[in-house]
Amino acid sequence: MGKETVAHKKLKALIKKLSSIRGRHTELISIYVPKDSNLNIVSNQVTQEQGTAANIKSKTVRKNVTGALEKITQQLKLYKRTPPNGLAIFCGNISEKEGESDLELWMIEPPEPLNQRLYRCDQQFVTDPLRHMVREKEVYILVVMDKSEADIGALKGKAIENLKHLDSLVPGKTKKGGWSQARYARVREGLLNDHMKKTGEITTSFVRDMPDLKGIIIGGPGPIKDMFHKGDFLPTDVKSKVIGVVDTSYTGDYGLKEMLTRGEDLLSEASVTKERKLLERFFSELSKDSGLAVYGQLETVKALEMGAVETLLISESFDWVQAKLSCPACKNKIEKAVKSEKKHSVECPKCGTVMEVENEEDALEKLEETADNVNSVVEIISTDTMEGNQLQEMGGIAGILRYKI
Repeated sequence: MGKETVAHKKLKALIKKLSSIRGRHTELISIYVPKDSNLNIVSNQVTQEQGTAANIKSKTVRKNVTGALEKITQQLKLYKRTPPNGLAIFCGNISEKEGESDLELWMIEPPEPLNQRLYRCDQQFVTDPLRHMVREKEVYILVVMDKSEADIGALKGKAIENLKHLDSLVPGKTKKGGWSQARYARVREGLLNDHMKKTGEITTSFVRDMPDLKGIIIGGPGPIKDMFHKGDFLPTDVKSKVIGVVDTSYTGDYGLKEMLTRGEDLLSEASVTKERKLLERFFSELSKDSGLAVYGQLETVKALEMGAVETLLISESFDWVQAKLSCPACKNKIEKAVKSEKKHSVECPKCGTVMEVENEEDALEKLEETADNVNSVVEIISTDTMEGNQLQEMGGIAGILRYKI
């Protein structure tokens, strides 16, 4: 997918939430409105579905489905026209208790054009078209091998997935008792050939199933990787996707990770390499105490509002909200950024009573807006690397500064 945007991050989080919801009955409605659609036609179709839903036998299900459709109809009236990329609508009873109704509605303007028209009422929401938008479109196949084993992995965005581990039957070079040197060498050569052939077949099967593949990198600690690359173990069309061969000290999972460093030049355009260099720069500034690095919610936001942040680093795990809080005891009202899990435990600064949440917004939206106003670049940082995890542990937000403050 390349550089992940705030919009993609938010959509991935929403897809995860929608996918976790299971209706007690077929009362979760998914509607996809393609770009350039006539909203009046869509609204009429929703009204027609209300008429059909009136025939549902179960009184509870009928009430929830017609209620959801009415909620959608009212929300559609707020739109004068279909948004540029279309509209995805999800609504239904998400209550986990039988007999209770909790209708919730999501209206999503996707980051990429929707070309699919859909209406479905089911026990779960249909999220596949949105998943397709946020799938990793930057994929590399990594093959690390020696005579004993081979591992085939996929670098998807910034995460490595080990797809297949293969153990070979190739014996060591020491001749077995009673075997002639020539016979033993032939057997060993045949088994090595089988090992590389099998690795090639499985690699090819993965490659053929990856339309977004950017390239293949082959690595390993010895000469086998070069024999595999130069030999006829990969079909011509697959071999043409090999962008380089690198030396590694290991095979296995560690070898796959090592390939990212050893193959850095080959992966210079990959987001994982760009992210690593960005974080290396941040941690370098932090370690030499240059005054050009800042981290933590309060410190980073302060620097951002001053216009001092050149690059804003936000962890994909960042989950803060901008909450409006009121104290039920002294009626004090405040607004502050707080971690989502702690929003219901904020104490009133005046009297110490736990405050109530009146309203909340995703803090990311405000950060993105502020960054845009001061020409700061926003980078979403994965948690799939050691450096990414370190940023997460530091609060999930940091900045590389233009100047000392």
